[in-house]
Amino acid sequence: MFVDRVELFVKGGDGGRGLATFRREKFVPKGGPDGGDGGRGGSVIIRADPNADNLAGLTMKKHWRAKSGESGGGARRTGANAEDVILLVPPGTIIRDRDRGNVLKDLVNPGDELVAAKGGRGGRGNVHFKTSTNRAPRESEEGEEGEERWISLELKVIADAGLVGFPNAGKSTLLSRVSRATPEIASYPFTTKHPNLGIVTAGDGQFVLADLPGLIEGAAQGVGLGHEFLRHVERTRILIHLVEPFPSDDSDPVRNYHLIRKELHDYVVPLSDKPELVCVSKAELTGADEVRDKLAAELGREVLLISAVTGQGLQLVVGRVAQMLAEIKRAEAEEAARKKPVIEFGTEAVVRTSDFQTTAVASITPPTDGAAP
Repeated sequence: MFVDRVELFVKGGDGGRGLATFRREKFVPKGGPDGGDGGRGGSVIIRADPNADNLAGLTMKKHWRAKSGESGGGARRTGANAEDVILLVPPGTIIRDRDRGNVLKDLVNPGDELVAAKGGRGGRGNVHFKTSTNRAPRESEEGEEGEERWISLELKVIADAGLVGFPNAGKSTLLSRVSRATPEIASYPFTTKHPNLGIVTAGDGQFVLADLPGLIEGAAQGVGLGHEFLRHVERTRILIHLVEPFPSDDSDPVRNYHLIRKELHDYVVPLSDKPELVCVSKAELTGADEVRDKLAAELGREVLLISAVTGQGLQLVVGRVAQMLAEIKRAEAEEAARKKPVIEFGTEAVVRTSDFQTTAVASITPPTDGAAP
């Protein structure tokens, strides 16, 4: 079962109660207060784990509560802290406060985490309330209550490249041929109900390819669960647009291409600006090459002709995608380097980038012993 949206109630554990006791030992009269502090309550933490592929593991339990910290003990002993509750979700999960609607955190990278409900601090024992005028305090503190809230988790698949197109265009078959993924494949439309991911090897590198459910006209307005499908396109860097040469409904393949482009453009977050590789699928069918030529003339750019059945053009597609990804990553690295501040040594500290220049008040003198600053 694939689940990409779930609501949960999370509550951090309460802090343990501080203790009000007094030291009682033989030959130690008036030993004074020695009540220990309570332990910290456990927190509910949500962490991105690359081994998780959807949110199905969280559907069987809606309420997640961490345990409370233990009470303090005599002889100034602090109560034990409670263990945190850690929920593992796939990278690409967005966490929102359900009632307020604001985004708490977007867990993009593996290892990213959010303390969704913080555990309460333990209460102080009476040893903290001793003063010069109150040598035998009997007061202590209750532990703080842990945070609690309803949160909503929404998964947007993260992939280097995503397959888009009308239903039955051959997206699942293509994914199964270029990776080890095993999506459901059938000869009828809407076989794919949720995204499938596969690892594609390209030379010495790899990239993640997503088979996204087929789109239809009106998807940007929510027709045919369009919003549920289109939001998974948001995370992809490149779109591989498959066009079926001879649709079963006798529609025009060129028109179908433009319809999908319109849906990508009209979505809440416009997706039509993403780099796109256009392919006419099912090259084994007679006349598919003519459809490819017609679409290429319409677009004024390269359109590949591929067949997931015979393998025609598949290595070319993989190579093109790998090349496009390398160019994107190179551009991102150059942009990051351009914005990185550079400190020049001299009479004053100057932080320079290509976008701005700021002169600091303090001066920086370069090291004289050859050591790094």
